Amino acid sequence: MHRFPLLLVLLLLAACSLRSLAQDRTGKATEPPAIAREFRGAWVATVDNIDFPSRPGLTAAAMRAELDAIVARAAELNLNALVFQVRPAGDAFYQSSLEPWSEWLTGTQGKAPDGNFDPLAHLITQCHARGIQLHAWFNPFRAWHPAGKSEPHPSHVTQKAPQLVVEHNKYQWMDPSLPAAQKWSLATVQDLLRKYDVDGVHIDDYFYPYPEGKQFADDASYAKYTKGGGKLARTAWRRMHVDTYVQKLYELVHSEKPWVQVGISPFGISRPGVPKGTSAGVDQYEQLAADVVTWMQKGWLDYLAPQLYWPIDRKAQSFPVLLDYWRSQNPKRRMIWPGLGTYRMNGKEKDYRPTEMRDVITLTRNGDASPGHVHYSFKYLRDDSPNVAGALRELYREPALVPAMPWLGNKKPAPPTGKVEDGEGGKVVTWQAGEDAQFVVVQTFDGANWRTWRIVEARLGRCALPGGATRAVVTAVGRTGHLSR
Repeated sequence: MHRFPLLLVLLLLAACSLRSLAQDRTGKATEPPAIAREFRGAWVATVDNIDFPSRPGLTAAAMRAELDAIVARAAELNLNALVFQVRPAGDAFYQSSLEPWSEWLTGTQGKAPDGNFDPLAHLITQCHARGIQLHAWFNPFRAWHPAGKSEPHPSHVTQKAPQLVVEHNKYQWMDPSLPAAQKWSLATVQDLLRKYDVDGVHIDDYFYPYPEGKQFADDASYAKYTKGGGKLARTAWRRMHVDTYVQKLYELVHSEKPWVQVGISPFGISRPGVPKGTSAGVDQYEQLAADVVTWMQKGWLDYLAPQLYWPIDRKAQSFPVLLDYWRSQNPKRRMIWPGLGTYRMNGKEKDYRPTEMRDVITLTRNGDASPGHVHYSFKYLRDDSPNVAGALRELYREPALVPAMPWLGNKKPAPPTGKVEDGEGGKVVTWQAGEDAQFVVVQTFDGANWRTWRIVEARLGRCALPGGATRAVVTAVGRTGHLSR
């Protein structure tokens, strides 16, 4: 009576990949296991110098050193994506032909950094060398932040096209209902895509500003709409324009570079009372004009990173309840990679468990074949406490690849060729990869166990191996995350 179940098990095993099941006579695996997949991202905020640079006016050498330290820390913790704020308020942290250099770089808007240093170009180079993706984070419509102190540059939207901008509390905001404002915002994305080798385009929750007790000043544009026969209520009219922007953004990015991911990071609660028992101080749908559920139904994004900055045990804003809600609104099977309130997980806040980091990341992994999450913000990853970096070192024991997105293309890169040889200080693996490879994964075997050793840029062609390694396997990774043999 026991033979049939055993036969069934053997048949199932035979159906699995021989590559992952090959064993030597001692029963040890002689071929490497599947490479782990998980989006491990962190926002690098530049507005008001939150994460970079430490202050305006640094020398090029100092800025370069700070960016190198960010990448080194990301690699040490086995992160695989940085979401870098390139356009915080109608300005630029890159060489833009449309908008001025940010004052948070130099202290004066429009003033080029020391030596014309380009932070985005440098960060892309450093990230890719370490096998880390770089996503360019845009604030689509915010035009001026109250932390700004310098005079606006003549090329800034508030000066060059003031008719597109309205004041909201202490902010200046491009009116999303104006086609020219949308065209301006989209042009900055297109300009960047044509100049820089980014892996993603990312926008956050600032479509319309948070109300803060004041209505957004779009009376003139709404009056023009109703005078022309428009029948939509103002909030529905606003959503219509934001929907148009999101759809155009998605189409623009993929028309320029089909492999570049589009990510959106909205406020974490769709509406007060949705799902049942949830409360919120802001109505994303009505007050921010963000109909995120429709965007997911239409497939106008590749990954959603809802800002779930609440603890597991807070009933009115429960992390697992909200995560399950967003997963349930996903008919196109896009990636759901929630934003984590890492800044609150140092073990000092009352509502947060000492194990909050471990627990929320475990929740993101449960029930998801393509898990992921994004930390807010990078400076809190410098915390070496057991609750933050200590937890991440346990959770991110080895490097992982960003999950593949088959709807962006499924072409596999050609397999690399290579060899292991002696180098200074130990063995190295060298390889030659094809033009269609972005990264390579190096896995090593020490006679007892396999490990994923490094993920690096394919063109580097060389990687030092750990002591004791007796074998190395190199696999190429294409732009959409698919693997070679």
